[in-house]
Amino acid sequence: MDYFTKWPEAYALLDHEAETVAEALVNNFITRFGVPCELHSDQGQEFESMVFQGCCRLLGIKKIRTTALRPQSDGLVERFNRMLIHEVAKYCSSDQRDWDVKLPSLLMAYRSAQHEATTHTPAKLMFGRELRLPVDLATGRPPQEVTDPISNYAQMLQERLITAHILARNSMRTAGNNMKTRYDWHSREVKYNIGDHVWLHNPLRKRGLSPKLQSPWEGPYEILQVISDMTYKIRCGSQKRSRVVHADLEETAGGSLVDVEDTSINETELRAHCGGCSIKTTEAATRVDE
Repeated sequence: MDYFTKWPEAYALLDHEAETVAEALVNNFITRFGVPCELHSDQGQEFESMVFQGCCRLLGIKKIRTTALRPQSDGLVERFNRMLIHEVAKYCSSDQRDWDVKLPSLLMAYRSAQHEATTHTPAKLMFGRELRLPVDLATGRPPQEVTDPISNYAQMLQERLITAHILARNSMRTAGNNMKTRYDWHSREVKYNIGDHVWLHNPLRKRGLSPKLQSPWEGPYEILQVISDMTYKIRCGSQKRSRVVHADLEETAGGSLVDVEDTSINETELRAHCGGCSIKTTEAATRVDE
């Protein structure tokens, strides 16, 4: 998904191995649109593999990622994926053997529909013109405003793109401000320092344990680095491995970090009671000097 134009791409693959995904990126996307400056993904193994990372370095692509179990970090793609899955489920056959055949038509419908954030279609922002659709064969395309000589077409196209991009940026800025206002309504600003101790919320179920009796809190963890206002590097007890997580912390606990049982997990997330995330801290659990 191109974040500015909202132009989506989706490919049906036999598997999601790193080599397969990297090949799809090069053969299906880069050969048509060129090399992107930046690529944003979740922490899926296919994107974090040496093969995919090496491919990005070779092509000069800046590879960035979301924090673990934080779909809000890539909300645009997550919403599109939900919509696409819903539409594919409606149009594929009962045996689900033709879902890949439906993808191109569904993508065309999305690309030619006006996007709420930009007030333009992804196609117009990408190419400077609307796509010619099958319905145009029956109803005919809208008449052109001006018939200019071919020599002026390039200049007209550039002017239309500049105008469309300016309008899209203004609409996206307004939509972003509205989303921020709604988010901030239920959140509060907090800051935490290196050395603060916190409990880590892990929503993943553990095999062999009843989810009703399983505690969702693990730790305590120590904050090793404040990467940004919302991103922290943490480590649990004597573990050597640290992880970068997204967090809105509720409060800071003092004292020294207790050496606890290994609580390493594959994917974790600091969750706070605002913005759909939560993390709790407690004095009793993290103090050893009382």
